[in-house]
Amino acid sequence: MYPIVVVDFDQKRGTSFRGHRRVNLTGVNLDPLPQHWYLLRSDPASGVHNMAVDAALLAYAQTTSAGVWRCYAWVRPTVSFGRHETVHGRFDQDSLLSAGLDVARRPTGGRALLHSREVTYSVTMPLADRVSWRHAYAAVNRILLDALRSLGVDAVLVPANVAAPTRPDGPLCFDAPAPGEIVVHGAKLVGSAVWRARGAYLQHGSILLHDDQAMLVGAAQAPITAPPPAAALAVCCPVAPTSRAVADALESALASRYAVQPFVTPTLLASSIDAHERDFTRPEWIWRR
Repeated sequence: MYPIVVVDFDQKRGTSFRGHRRVNLTGVNLDPLPQHWYLLRSDPASGVHNMAVDAALLAYAQTTSAGVWRCYAWVRPTVSFGRHETVHGRFDQDSLLSAGLDVARRPTGGRALLHSREVTYSVTMPLADRVSWRHAYAAVNRILLDALRSLGVDAVLVPANVAAPTRPDGPLCFDAPAPGEIVVHGAKLVGSAVWRARGAYLQHGSILLHDDQAMLVGAAQAPITAPPPAAALAVCCPVAPTSRAVADALESALASRYAVQPFVTPTLLASSIDAHERDFTRPEWIWRR
């Protein structure tokens, strides 16, 4: 992790927010999410760069009281592996190149998935060490669910007692939903992964516009089982939304609960992104397991 120095959110140029709402019981804030948020939309970028930005924002979250909600996309179809996922014998550089796919390894957990025609979100925020990441995960997924329902999607959360937790070396990400994930009629729509650092939390994931996950079968080094059809928005939404419409819905769902404003990127964040990108480009990171 590369430390960066930033000005605290509440001190920066006397920033003020409207729409502040806090839920308290006996003086304790029960909401694990920050009350103040920055909104960031990034231009399409390579997989390695996208992962570097999220990692740098995680470091940023260790220095501030606000969260950053980011929406982004990918310049080329890219396979991302989970931080601790074992891919040796399943994928290699040659098999992915032959299939026309880029590769990156995420700073978060989870399993392999293909990023192509989707809206990718990331949430980076401070999170006290005493607060379970599962509380943050559930709160973020509730915002995702609200946004998708506002688009007319009949989406629900997978109950904890219905799906078994997935292993990092298990099947592909969209093979089966995990507890707390978002599905439509049992088919997975959003694949998410998390990681926490000291006092901070990162969650990011793919909201599928179209289901391209079967491309991973042809990109594998050894035979793998094709994932079942996913619940892409082009199929399960009454009117297929654009990526902009999905990002708008996500930001509106967040703004309905918290105070938000556009993110002005701190100057020193760029050096943190560059440092992470150099690390994430190394074969020793991408092919570490």
